[in-house]
Amino acid sequence: MKLIRMKYTKWFNIMRDGISRQNPVAVAVLGICSSLAVTNKVENAIAMGLGVTFVVMISSATVAAFRKVIPNKVRMITYMVIISTYTIGVQLFLAAYFPEISKALGAYVGLIITNCIVMGRAEAFGIKNPVRYSLIDGFASGMGYMLVLILVSTIREVLAFGTWLNIQVMPASFPTWTVMALAPGGFFVIGLFIWGIRELIGYYEA
Repeated sequence: MKLIRMKYTKWFNIMRDGISRQNPVAVAVLGICSSLAVTNKVENAIAMGLGVTFVVMISSATVAAFRKVIPNKVRMITYMVIISTYTIGVQLFLAAYFPEISKALGAYVGLIITNCIVMGRAEAFGIKNPVRYSLIDGFASGMGYMLVLILVSTIREVLAFGTWLNIQVMPASFPTWTVMALAPGGFFVIGLFIWGIRELIGYYEA
Protein backbone atom coordinates (compact mmCIF):
# COMPACT_ATOMS: atom_id res chain seq x y z
CA MET A 1 0.00 0.00 0.00
CA LYS A 2 2.82 2.37 0.83
CA LEU A 3 4.45 1.80 -2.59
CA ILE A 4 1.13 2.40 -4.37
CA ARG A 5 0.59 5.59 -2.36
CA MET A 6 4.10 6.81 -3.20
CA LYS A 7 3.58 6.07 -6.90
CA TYR A 8 0.33 8.00 -7.11
CA THR A 9 1.81 10.82 -5.05
CA LYS A 10 4.61 11.16 -7.59
CA TRP A 11 2.13 11.16 -10.48
CA PHE A 12 0.07 13.84 -8.72
CA ASN A 13 3.16 15.98 -8.06
CA ILE A 14 4.25 15.74 -11.70
CA MET A 15 0.76 16.76 -12.88
CA ARG A 16 0.53 19.62 -10.38
CA ASP A 17 3.96 21.00 -11.24
CA GLY A 18 3.37 20.88 -15.00
CA ILE A 19 0.05 22.69 -14.78
CA SER A 20 0.81 25.21 -12.02
CA ARG A 21 4.21 25.45 -10.31
CA GLN A 22 6.20 24.85 -13.51
CA ASN A 23 3.60 26.08 -15.99
CA PRO A 24 5.46 26.44 -19.31
CA VAL A 25 3.99 29.85 -20.19
CA ALA A 26 3.19 31.51 -16.87
CA VAL A 27 6.22 30.37 -14.85
CA ALA A 28 8.93 29.23 -17.28
CA VAL A 29 7.87 31.85 -19.88
CA LEU A 30 8.28 29.44 -22.79
CA GLY A 31 6.26 29.20 -26.01
CA ILE A 32 5.41 32.91 -25.90
CA CYS A 33 5.66 33.45 -29.68
CA SER A 34 3.05 30.81 -30.50
CA SER A 35 0.95 31.97 -27.54
CA LEU A 36 0.76 35.45 -29.04
CA ALA A 37 0.14 34.21 -32.57
CA VAL A 38 -2.63 31.64 -32.13
CA THR A 39 -4.74 32.99 -29.27
CA ASN A 40 -6.96 35.34 -31.27
CA LYS A 41 -9.50 32.49 -31.57
CA VAL A 42 -10.31 29.74 -29.05
CA GLU A 43 -10.45 27.02 -31.74
CA ASN A 44 -6.90 27.89 -32.81
CA ALA A 45 -5.70 27.78 -29.19
CA ILE A 46 -7.27 24.36 -28.62
CA ALA A 47 -5.76 22.94 -31.83
CA MET A 48 -2.32 24.30 -31.00
CA GLY A 49 -2.55 23.15 -27.39
CA LEU A 50 -3.54 19.62 -28.35
CA GLY A 51 -0.80 19.49 -30.99
CA VAL A 52 1.88 20.59 -28.54
CA THR A 53 0.55 18.23 -25.85
CA PHE A 54 0.71 15.27 -28.22
CA VAL A 55 4.21 16.11 -29.41
CA VAL A 56 5.66 16.77 -25.95
CA MET A 57 4.10 13.59 -24.54
CA ILE A 58 5.20 11.25 -27.30
CA SER A 59 8.62 12.80 -27.85
CA SER A 60 9.44 12.74 -24.11
CA ALA A 61 8.26 9.13 -23.90
CA THR A 62 10.38 8.20 -26.93
CA VAL A 63 13.44 9.88 -25.44
CA ALA A 64 12.78 8.07 -22.15
CA ALA A 65 12.46 4.73 -23.94
CA PHE A 66 15.86 5.16 -25.63
CA ARG A 67 17.60 7.21 -22.94
CA LYS A 68 20.14 4.48 -22.21
CA VAL A 69 21.28 4.20 -25.83
CA ILE A 70 21.22 7.87 -26.92
CA PRO A 71 24.85 9.08 -27.01
CA ASN A 72 25.30 12.15 -24.83
CA LYS A 73 27.15 14.09 -27.55
CA VAL A 74 24.29 13.87 -30.05
CA ARG A 75 21.31 13.94 -27.73
CA MET A 76 20.12 17.39 -28.92
CA ILE A 77 20.18 16.29 -32.55
CA THR A 78 18.35 13.12 -31.55
CA TYR A 79 15.68 15.19 -29.80
CA MET A 80 15.22 17.29 -32.95
CA VAL A 81 14.78 14.24 -35.16
CA ILE A 82 12.23 12.71 -32.79
CA ILE A 83 10.31 15.96 -32.27
CA SER A 84 10.26 16.85 -35.97
CA THR A 85 8.87 13.42 -36.86
CA TYR A 86 5.89 13.81 -34.54
CA THR A 87 5.40 17.47 -35.48
CA ILE A 88 5.15 16.58 -39.17
CA GLY A 89 2.52 13.99 -38.23
CA VAL A 90 0.47 16.65 -36.42
CA GLN A 91 0.86 19.04 -39.35
CA LEU A 92 -0.34 16.46 -41.88
CA PHE A 93 -3.27 15.45 -39.63
CA LEU A 94 -4.50 19.04 -39.31
CA ALA A 95 -4.07 19.70 -43.03
CA ALA A 96 -6.05 16.55 -43.88
CA TYR A 97 -8.91 16.79 -41.37
CA PHE A 98 -9.02 20.43 -40.25
CA PRO A 99 -7.77 22.47 -43.24
CA GLU A 100 -9.28 25.78 -42.06
CA ILE A 101 -7.59 25.55 -38.66
CA SER A 102 -4.36 24.41 -40.31
CA LYS A 103 -4.47 27.46 -42.57
CA ALA A 104 -5.21 29.78 -39.63
CA LEU A 105 -2.30 28.40 -37.60
CA GLY A 106 0.01 28.64 -40.60
CA ALA A 107 3.69 28.06 -39.94
CA TYR A 108 3.23 27.85 -36.17
CA VAL A 109 2.29 24.17 -36.32
CA GLY A 110 5.59 23.36 -38.01
CA LEU A 111 7.38 25.54 -35.47
CA ILE A 112 6.41 23.12 -32.70
CA ILE A 113 9.76 21.58 -33.70
CA THR A 114 11.53 24.59 -32.20
CA ASN A 115 9.15 25.06 -29.27
CA CYS A 116 11.27 25.29 -26.12
CA ILE A 117 8.60 23.48 -24.10
CA VAL A 118 9.02 20.27 -26.11
CA MET A 119 12.80 20.34 -26.16
CA GLY A 120 12.94 21.43 -22.53
CA ARG A 121 10.84 18.54 -21.20
CA ALA A 122 12.83 16.00 -23.22
CA GLU A 123 16.10 17.34 -21.78
CA ALA A 124 14.92 18.11 -18.23
CA PHE A 125 12.72 15.05 -17.67
CA GLY A 126 12.50 12.50 -20.50
CA ILE A 127 16.20 11.68 -20.63
CA LYS A 128 16.27 11.05 -16.85
CA ASN A 129 13.01 9.20 -16.14
CA PRO A 130 11.03 6.11 -17.21
CA VAL A 131 8.46 6.21 -20.00
CA ARG A 132 5.41 6.21 -17.72
CA TYR A 133 6.53 9.30 -15.81
CA SER A 134 7.65 11.05 -19.01
CA LEU A 135 4.17 10.59 -20.47
CA ILE A 136 2.60 12.14 -17.36
CA ASP A 137 5.10 14.99 -17.37
CA GLY A 138 4.50 15.67 -21.07
CA PHE A 139 0.75 15.60 -20.59
CA ALA A 140 0.93 17.99 -17.62
CA SER A 141 3.20 20.44 -19.46
CA GLY A 142 0.98 20.33 -22.53
CA MET A 143 -2.17 20.87 -20.47
CA GLY A 144 -0.52 23.75 -18.61
CA TYR A 145 0.35 25.33 -21.95
CA MET A 146 -3.12 24.76 -23.41
CA LEU A 147 -4.87 26.06 -20.29
CA VAL A 148 -3.14 29.43 -20.61
CA LEU A 149 -3.83 29.53 -24.35
CA ILE A 150 -7.55 28.85 -23.87
CA LEU A 151 -7.90 31.45 -21.12
CA VAL A 152 -6.04 34.08 -23.14
CA SER A 153 -7.90 33.28 -26.37
CA THR A 154 -11.26 33.41 -24.57
CA ILE A 155 -10.64 36.99 -23.49
CA ARG A 156 -9.21 37.99 -26.87
CA GLU A 157 -11.93 36.40 -29.00
CA VAL A 158 -14.79 37.77 -26.89
CA LEU A 159 -13.37 41.30 -26.89
CA ALA A 160 -12.13 41.30 -30.50
CA PHE A 161 -15.03 39.53 -32.24
CA GLY A 162 -17.82 39.20 -29.68
CA THR A 163 -17.74 35.43 -30.14
CA TRP A 164 -16.52 32.32 -28.33
CA LEU A 165 -15.69 29.29 -30.49
CA ASN A 166 -17.32 31.31 -33.30
CA ILE A 167 -20.61 31.44 -31.35
CA GLN A 168 -21.96 34.97 -30.88
CA VAL A 169 -21.92 35.69 -27.14
CA MET A 170 -21.97 39.49 -27.13
CA PRO A 171 -24.81 41.71 -28.40
CA ALA A 172 -24.54 43.20 -31.88
CA SER A 173 -24.08 46.64 -30.30
CA PHE A 174 -20.95 45.52 -28.45
CA PRO A 175 -17.96 47.72 -29.46
CA THR A 176 -15.26 45.22 -30.43
CA TRP A 177 -11.66 45.85 -29.44
CA THR A 178 -9.64 45.50 -32.63
CA VAL A 179 -6.37 45.57 -30.70
CA MET A 180 -7.26 42.23 -29.08
CA ALA A 181 -7.10 40.53 -32.49
CA LEU A 182 -3.50 41.77 -32.87
CA ALA A 183 -0.28 40.66 -31.20
CA PRO A 184 -0.09 43.70 -28.84
CA GLY A 185 -3.46 42.73 -27.34
CA GLY A 186 -2.26 39.16 -26.83
CA PHE A 187 0.95 40.40 -25.24
CA PHE A 188 -1.02 42.52 -22.78
CA VAL A 189 -3.39 39.66 -21.79
CA ILE A 190 -0.58 37.09 -21.46
CA GLY A 191 1.38 39.53 -19.30
CA LEU A 192 -1.59 39.87 -16.96
CA PHE A 193 -1.98 36.08 -16.78
CA ILE A 194 1.71 35.57 -16.00
CA TRP A 195 1.46 38.11 -13.20
CA GLY A 196 -1.82 36.68 -11.87
CA ILE A 197 -0.76 33.03 -11.90
CA ARG A 198 2.60 33.77 -10.27
CA GLU A 199 0.89 35.78 -7.55
CA LEU A 200 -1.58 32.93 -6.99
CA ILE A 201 1.17 30.31 -6.79
CA GLY A 202 3.15 32.50 -4.39
CA TYR A 203 0.08 32.99 -2.20
CA TYR A 204 -0.60 29.26 -1.82
CA GLU A 205 3.06 28.41 -1.27
CA ALA A 206 3.58 31.14 1.34
